[in-house]
Amino acid sequence: MVGAKENKKSNFKDIINAIGLPTLIIGAFWIIILIIGGTIGISMNTLMSDTIKRAGMNGILVLAMVPSIQSGTGPNFALPVGIVCGLFAMVWAIEFDFVGFGWLGVSIILAIIFAVIAGYLYGKLLNAVKGSEMTIATYTGFSISAFMCLAWLMIPFKNRKMGWFMGKGLRETIQLDALGGDKILSNLWTFNIGGDKGLIIPTGMLLVFFLCCVIVWLYFRSKSGIAISAGGINPRFAQASGININRNRVKANVLSTVLGAIGIIVYSQGYGYVQLYNAPLLMAFPAVAAVLIGGATASRAKVSHVIIGVLIFQGLLTSALPVANQLFEGTDLSEILRMIIQNGIILYALTQVKGGGK
Repeated sequence: MVGAKENKKSNFKDIINAIGLPTLIIGAFWIIILIIGGTIGISMNTLMSDTIKRAGMNGILVLAMVPSIQSGTGPNFALPVGIVCGLFAMVWAIEFDFVGFGWLGVSIILAIIFAVIAGYLYGKLLNAVKGSEMTIATYTGFSISAFMCLAWLMIPFKNRKMGWFMGKGLRETIQLDALGGDKILSNLWTFNIGGDKGLIIPTGMLLVFFLCCVIVWLYFRSKSGIAISAGGINPRFAQASGININRNRVKANVLSTVLGAIGIIVYSQGYGYVQLYNAPLLMAFPAVAAVLIGGATASRAKVSHVIIGVLIFQGLLTSALPVANQLFEGTDLSEILRMIIQNGIILYALTQVKGGGK
């Protein structure tokens, strides 16, 4: 009997270790929120449709965490560098009067070009500040966002779809509906499960997200990807084996920056707007929180952590607000509750990052 109880406890601990305590706690909290929502009459199809949509919008931004974590540089708090590259690419595609899928294709191509250059320079910077990557990354993200606030005002763009009606500079928010870019991927091959009021599946956007997941998954099973992971796990052993750690760290951060640039394009088309100026400033934190909630650590991350984390994180944010508004009807707590829920999850997730560990 004692042996059986010990085996059960051991199995239970193995399950917790395999899934991760943060994932279990926050996942259970999301399920409780869904149950409460169902009991007070909120449509489960609506909640789940919004969750899937938001997961597809944010998924590639969260996926951008995997290469940097695997390389040993930690979560990419400089995600705004990649985001700015994507925003810059979209703005230039609009400036050249591309519309529809032409706008989308040109934006992605330009974003990759800009992100490769920026990611290479950022990777070189991280190699020069080993041991302080996350701190430097955070300030790099803040700095590039502030610098681009000047660029959006000073670069002489001519297209009237982006500029203010008076004066110079770009608008803070650029609508994509006039370009045919509003939900261009989200509405591609979309279908409903259960009729008009059923579960909505944004097929095109999810396919792009899963394609990027497959590419990253395959890359980290290639020779180059394995070398990056080896350098992140044990730098001294990898260096003794002839692996160029500095070059691999640059490669990983180039890939992370490229994913960030593509991710903001997918996010913007799903949102229906291109947001400039301070919009990228804090976008790294939800992405970092999502991958950590999914089971990743500061030194190890997998594609499965991204998929699980983005579903739980976005599902909780999506479900908690309407449920809270129903429970506290007649009050205007939506924005306050959103900030409490989002930043509370981020704070909890970031406590799982242990400084100094490699």
